[in-house]
Amino acid sequence: MRRLFLKIFLSFWGAQALFTVLAILVTMAMRPAREVSSIEALQPKYLNEAVDAYQAGGVEKLRDYLHNLSDAQHGRSVLFNEQGALTGHAVRPQFVETMNGQRRTADTFLGRINPRFQMLKTSMTPSDGHTYTLVTELPAGQNPMFGPNGVPGLGIFIGVLTSGLVCYFLALFLTSPVLRLRQATQKLAAGDLSARAGGKASPGGDEISQLVRDFDLMAEQIEKLVNAQSRLLKDISHELRSPLARLTVALELARQRTGPEAQSALERISLESSRMNELIGSLMTVARLDSGAGGLRKAPVQLEAIIEEVARDAAFEAQARNCQVEAEILDELPVVGDPALLRSAIENVVRNATRYTGDGTTVNIRAERSQSGRLAEAVIRVSDLGPGVPDDCLDKIFQPFYRIDDARGRSTGGVGLGLAITDQAVRLHGGSVKASNLPEGGLGVEIRLPLQLVGATEEQHTTVAS
Repeated sequence: MRRLFLKIFLSFWGAQALFTVLAILVTMAMRPAREVSSIEALQPKYLNEAVDAYQAGGVEKLRDYLHNLSDAQHGRSVLFNEQGALTGHAVRPQFVETMNGQRRTADTFLGRINPRFQMLKTSMTPSDGHTYTLVTELPAGQNPMFGPNGVPGLGIFIGVLTSGLVCYFLALFLTSPVLRLRQATQKLAAGDLSARAGGKASPGGDEISQLVRDFDLMAEQIEKLVNAQSRLLKDISHELRSPLARLTVALELARQRTGPEAQSALERISLESSRMNELIGSLMTVARLDSGAGGLRKAPVQLEAIIEEVARDAAFEAQARNCQVEAEILDELPVVGDPALLRSAIENVVRNATRYTGDGTTVNIRAERSQSGRLAEAVIRVSDLGPGVPDDCLDKIFQPFYRIDDARGRSTGGVGLGLAITDQAVRLHGGSVKASNLPEGGLGVEIRLPLQLVGATEEQHTTVAS
């Protein structure tokens, strides 16, 4: 956003400063000074007198005349002919350059923009056939362009500074709604559905203000829809628990009152009831996570212990498919968070890996500490040797109820909530999770969680105690 502000501010300021300087220079350049005009009008007379002095008394008399003329005008003059200066000694380069036409004179526009060595040049050819040229340096303070004090620096500085202040507030006025809009968008993307850009309080009816107001209306509608969906999910989960409990009781009574011929049907009902109970539990977890981090029961947690326990449980379950689960823990991983939620997040990833890995293969869990500057993270990588996931679905598998293949989801018993719970749980703990296809085949899931260092923990307890 600062880039947009600087672009608007610098472009406006540059344009305004350029216009101001050009206006001052052009105005002053088009306004000749009366002193210069009077000196320019007397140049033919001075030239005649200088030529007469030279013809009558040579170089000596010419020097005396030019010296008196310089005292009267407060500016030096030099007489030239075809051979050069007639003063008998070297003259300054600017006089020669003016004589040869290499320097603009003060009676031209381009000559006026040069504040140094302003010159006037007048030529004549008397009866002796020679061409004489009188080059006169304007006295100090006679520059028609810049006035008696040279460059009008104070006027230009005031003009540039004033235009800069105007352009600064103009750029601030134009970019501040966009900045508020960007900040509100970032908060909304981070999950803060109450974020607003302040469109209702924005005065005026210009396009940017209308855009901010439309954004606030959109954010308000999104908040209502998401809250309604969360309430619906929570209400349905709670309402289903009661009939499911009654169904479980009725199932046990049916087992006691029926013969062996009905046991297969009752076992199927029990299996589906267990799946329904698991689904409702997952739904309630999603609803709790949607409510934010306020419901987390944070406590010091050793992740390596949770990973070892999850690996043992997953290895026991994977025996049915002749699969193994191996855990490699390289460092101690202390974090602060909800132990049950962190266990659920890791367990969902490991169970998903054991569910889709090939028969007779191994699921690998690698946990280690990663240090980047002052940021220390626990990195947990879970890899399997299954079919992997299409590249365009790697981000979607963390969405609730998303399944790549409905048939495969039904065969494995998944409903698409496990990885969604993992993603939300990890994010509520300030971490991140991502999936990628491995070069050797299979899927790899990486979980990153911020570590709570021992020194930082002790310092925090000391601060609280004091």
